[in-house]
Amino acid sequence: MQLHNLKAPRGANQKRKRVGRGEGSGLGKTSGSGNKGQLARSGKGKPRRGFEGGQLPMYRRLPKRGFVNKFARSWFEINLQTLCERFAEGATVDMSILKQAGILKGQYDGIRVLGNGEMTHKLAVHAAHFSASAKDKIVAAGGQAIVVEAAA
Repeated sequence: MQLHNLKAPRGANQKRKRVGRGEGSGLGKTSGSGNKGQLARSGKGKPRRGFEGGQLPMYRRLPKRGFVNKFARSWFEINLQTLCERFAEGATVDMSILKQAGILKGQYDGIRVLGNGEMTHKLAVHAAHFSASAKDKIVAAGGQAIVVEAAA
């Protein structure tokens, strides 16, 4: 086989559809778009999410409930078990280290350390908040539980 013998498989190349070129072509007048309506217009795009054809949409008809605190902080919660599995003895654990390790993903204001699991070796943990059991276990293993100010 040589380059000049190569041929596209049957059906791979199709002729371009030339619309609006007279009734005899089969794609004249409305150019294959049918008669009137949204799909006959240029653009034909799907309407935005929640659009109900101009009728007052559901999200505006229903009452709003509850309260959303725009000053609330979001905490990344991590258990001692995860810290012990991922970090070697004597390591310092803080927000930047957790990001580098691929554990912390997304935007958080601070870290909250929870006491699930056992501390088998000592770590220096920098976090905004420690549960009482987590702090006790870290100190008992010879590590440090250092409270740092959360990001504003």
